Amino acid sequence: MTIGFEPQEPAGVQQAFDAQLAEDTRLLGQILGETLREQDGEAAFEVVEAIRRLSIAGQRRSDDRAAQDLEALLHRLSPRETVSVIRAFSYFSHLANLAEDRHSVRARDTRAGEGPQPGALAWTFKRMRDAGVAPQALERALRRALVCPVLTAHPTEVQRKTTLDAARAVADLLAARDRLASPRERAENERALRARIVQLWQSRILRMAKLTVRDEIENALTYYRSTFLAEIPRLYAELDEQLGHPVRSFFRMGNWIGGDRDGNPNVDADTLEFAVRRHAEVALRHYLAELQSLGQELSTSSLLAPCSPELRELAERSGDESPHRRDEPYRRALAGMGARLRATLRVLAGGDSAAFAGAPGAAEPYPDHAAFAADLGTIRESLRAHHGAALARPRLDPLIRAVDVFGFHLATTDLRQSSDRHESTLAELLAAARIEPDYAGLDEAAKQRLLLSMLRDPRSLRVRGHRYSEDTESEIAVFERARTLRQAFGPDVIRHAIVSHTEEVSDLLEVLLLQKECGLMAGAFAAGEGGDASLALVVVPLFETIEDLRSAERIMRDFYDAPGVEALVRRSGAEQEVMLGYSDSNKDGGYFTSNWEIYRAATALTRLFENKPGVTLRLFHGRGGSVGRGGGPSYDAILAQPPGAVKGQIRLTEQGEVINAKYGAPEIGRHNLETLMAAALEATLFEKEADAPPEFLQAASLLSDAAMRAYRALVYETPGFVEFFFAATPIREIAELNIGSRPASRRASGRIEDLRAIPWSFSWGQSRVALPGWYGFGAAVEDYLRGGGAERLDLLRRMHAEWPFFRTLLSNMDMVLAKADRAVARRYVELAPDRAAADAIFAAIEAEWDRVEGALEAIAGHRARLADNPALARSIAHRSAYIAPLNHLQVELLRRWRAGEVQEEARRGILISINGVAAGLRNTG
Repeated sequence: MTIGFEPQEPAGVQQAFDAQLAEDTRLLGQILGETLREQDGEAAFEVVEAIRRLSIAGQRRSDDRAAQDLEALLHRLSPRETVSVIRAFSYFSHLANLAEDRHSVRARDTRAGEGPQPGALAWTFKRMRDAGVAPQALERALRRALVCPVLTAHPTEVQRKTTLDAARAVADLLAARDRLASPRERAENERALRARIVQLWQSRILRMAKLTVRDEIENALTYYRSTFLAEIPRLYAELDEQLGHPVRSFFRMGNWIGGDRDGNPNVDADTLEFAVRRHAEVALRHYLAELQSLGQELSTSSLLAPCSPELRELAERSGDESPHRRDEPYRRALAGMGARLRATLRVLAGGDSAAFAGAPGAAEPYPDHAAFAADLGTIRESLRAHHGAALARPRLDPLIRAVDVFGFHLATTDLRQSSDRHESTLAELLAAARIEPDYAGLDEAAKQRLLLSMLRDPRSLRVRGHRYSEDTESEIAVFERARTLRQAFGPDVIRHAIVSHTEEVSDLLEVLLLQKECGLMAGAFAAGEGGDASLALVVVPLFETIEDLRSAERIMRDFYDAPGVEALVRRSGAEQEVMLGYSDSNKDGGYFTSNWEIYRAATALTRLFENKPGVTLRLFHGRGGSVGRGGGPSYDAILAQPPGAVKGQIRLTEQGEVINAKYGAPEIGRHNLETLMAAALEATLFEKEADAPPEFLQAASLLSDAAMRAYRALVYETPGFVEFFFAATPIREIAELNIGSRPASRRASGRIEDLRAIPWSFSWGQSRVALPGWYGFGAAVEDYLRGGGAERLDLLRRMHAEWPFFRTLLSNMDMVLAKADRAVARRYVELAPDRAAADAIFAAIEAEWDRVEGALEAIAGHRARLADNPALARSIAHRSAYIAPLNHLQVELLRRWRAGEVQEEARRGILISINGVAAGLRNTG
């Protein structure tokens, strides 16, 4: 058995693949096949082999007889055989991903030898030199820049941490294999690969229990240990080298896990504190380990090389009196620093560390990370002044950069809550204080007047001795815990309060008042410039639906026009973040309209804040994994932003399985981090002076209106569509996957409106329709061309050639359709009890599928999917033969399960198949 390539394929197809990729996939497939034969027996192996051959024949050669034979074979499998086959093909997908990831690293290394490539910092600096960008312009951009990927717990990662860890070990062994020459070393490497693949096979692929918030926190922290703590300092080192001097740390990490309460009743003040303290512990343990290594390396003797007076003083203060280190001032200084860092660890994280070599017992903790960085700086300056600069470069310089980037808090944790929860909290406080018995019933103008008057009132809203509801106490506790954590860790530990479902100015004023109530506002608020109040947290509106995005500029304008608000923002750091939501706007209005309204909102907000000099606008993009939720290449997405929308400042979410795909392996993580950094710099330095031509904007607006009409006509206006969706996708079964701590729906209803965008997109990906990533565009183009024919088609082609926004949208749709599969999707339609209604709905979907493919061909000029990305096209075509059996088996098991055959093996098979399909498609959530 092999994951790789069927021997009977035409030579030309095989030759399209790189030989090393073929070798890796064959090796992993061979080991997996041997493992299957050893663990489950020869009969299981032969069944999988038969399915593999038939699937390849059916998928790649359009062999109808093979497809029929495959369906009959799958139908005959017992539940036990089905689970074995599903496990085999699921692991095929996981291992194929590892082989392709390794090959992508090789490909980048090969291309790097040909010169700088797009997405690399070297490319950015080449563009700068070619364009004659003045060094001063870059310096200005870097001084105000902030690039921040934010890890969230949005549940689309179906793999257990155990699986991820074992897969990471396989990836490391594949990477090591490239460097091995001798047969003995390669045989030893193969034995290690075999051990890890046996581990995978003998490990449970499914979680037995639902993830807790604490589980999600721990899972996210693994990426800091594997990638971020080491690779981000390395990126800065390259940037420093390009510039010839150190730059300020503008690339930082953000975190939602433990602070994101929107729709998650499992997040409270205690999970917030747990998240912050665990983040601190990971940072401090990393620094301790690096100090330990430095202590081994910096064995410089004062008998042979002098040191600075400051270093000597640091050594004397260390308390290290060991006679063995009397002439080793650097080691003595590091021992004292280690002791102080251990004390800091005890204070901030409640933990201790493994014994630090030679560390004295008691020591004062560091008051903040700046004090620790100052001591590290003392060591570096002494080394540099006494011919020891070479000793600083390998470890000390990266450690200093890490401390500057990560501090003692590792990442800035955001608070997020829905506006209706803030409203209900304040309504209860106001009613108990006998100020307003029905705050929620007030109109918007009355709410604003009341909130502004309460902001001016120095008294607390809370009534001593009054018993508030559990929900209100919980909301208040989160803000109060944020205050105490900021006091302990510094202001960067919690900096943002994100307001989901922002629909009016009062939604933002409510958070100002909650900050005042909980000690997060200092000074006195006044209606004009006379006050001295300042806020601890930036209030960040999240505009999610199409209507909210259209109202974004108005809401922010009215917010800043509210008496005293702009002066308050300026005193609080003069920065305003606005979050734009891709997921819910897509579920609301479809793919094209979602992206167009986000583009329009970003343009309008940029213009608004151009008239507020001194206030920095930063857009926060709530992107998911699938294209329908804002996914796709980050580099292209950032460069496709409207003029002025970046200016060196951008935050974006990283969610679900995308976190592991992008940051699970250090080399791949480094590339993705570099891409974000490079794109932000390029979008700032090569910013277009004007937006796209008016005719482009007008055409996009017309397309958007028609696309939204077509999308909503299907999803919200077609009778029986909800029933079709729940029957023809595994949405109900996905809810059982234990992939996150958050419920799948906001409310216990069967309405699409109440379903979270993640399971919505995830379900369509599983059924291979991927509807959120393309539906509506074909009807929109057809409608648009009716009004102008050839002239309008020429305009669309110009838009594709000249406008990055439009080109990126079409490129993403192209990729989604390449991963979709009509034949597989039709199998899911067969699950619907009302076949007549289901067939009619799917016929409408197929008709639009045809229209979209026709539109892409007419505009981009490519009949085949991914014609401009042959490597990805080959990858998808190759793996489709291994994903299709998982889909077919999933349908078969869903049919049995829903018919009442509720055997545990059938349930396990369904859930494992969801895991395998998600792994094969890679960005499904």
